[in-house]
Amino acid sequence: MSKIYDVIIIGAGPAGLAAGLYAGRSKLDTLVIEKGKDGGQIVITSEIENYPGGTDEESGQSLIDRMTKQVEHFGAERCADTVTSVELQGDIKKVIGNKGEYLAKSVIIATGASPKKIGCPGEAELTGKGVSYCATCDGAFFTDMDVYVVGGGDSAVEEAMYLTKFARKVTLVHRRNELRAAASIQEKARKNPKMDFMLESTITELKGDGILESMIVKNTATGEEKEIFANEDDGTFGVFVFIGFDPKTELFQGQVDMEKNYIVTDDNMHTNLPGVFAAGDCRKKSLRQVVTATSDGAIAAMQATAYIESLEK
Repeated sequence: MSKIYDVIIIGAGPAGLAAGLYAGRSKLDTLVIEKGKDGGQIVITSEIENYPGGTDEESGQSLIDRMTKQVEHFGAERCADTVTSVELQGDIKKVIGNKGEYLAKSVIIATGASPKKIGCPGEAELTGKGVSYCATCDGAFFTDMDVYVVGGGDSAVEEAMYLTKFARKVTLVHRRNELRAAASIQEKARKNPKMDFMLESTITELKGDGILESMIVKNTATGEEKEIFANEDDGTFGVFVFIGFDPKTELFQGQVDMEKNYIVTDDNMHTNLPGVFAAGDCRKKSLRQVVTATSDGAIAAMQATAYIESLEK
């Protein structure tokens, strides 16, 4: 008979690792399943300045390395496998991967989300070297420089206004001739002296030798293209992309409640299914940051502990 764990955690980003740490400390028989490298999105961040207690030279990788060691220290079992399906109903949950089947009394879903990309040449190579998907993570690195924000919804405009705290000028690049953001948000943005707008425009290429140095912008109405270069004194500029996220929740469709593909939970990370919890960027929430992901993971693990204890009464 297959071993039955107290809890299986799917995903080893900040939320999953925090859950593994807290579950291990609670003496739960814990399995953390991750298909690739620990850390999720955060490992591509070269510097982290907003995680409480981080070091002066904290990187995403260094933070995750410490989290991974803590999880191992408190006894959580690790498994490298790609989960292909799940059966979350009933007292014993089943998680099926390429390498085998895993059983548990409870499951914490911590599969994360990934920011939608522009999809143009140079984007992948220059991510973390001028291209970013997180204003609060990277905004300060572009103090007194030019910044371009891609997107036209509420989040894009709000993040653009946030970036005016640091940048010399922030230009919103949007493919349509009008923004999709709420009128009140647009009004506030247009009153900001540091804001500029480049409508009916898309970025078709990002260029640079190890750092972002220029970009090609295409006018969607005329088809005309132009190259925009970094200020000579700066040597680079920022491109922040806010065109949405893709939560990694396909496996759980039809089993847990979702809204726009994000898993719906209460404040204690409970889904609609007993013994099934969600934590981090895959769940519906207002702020997706490493600090909130770790908080979610800790709460989910403690709630899983309470759930396991209730089964034993």
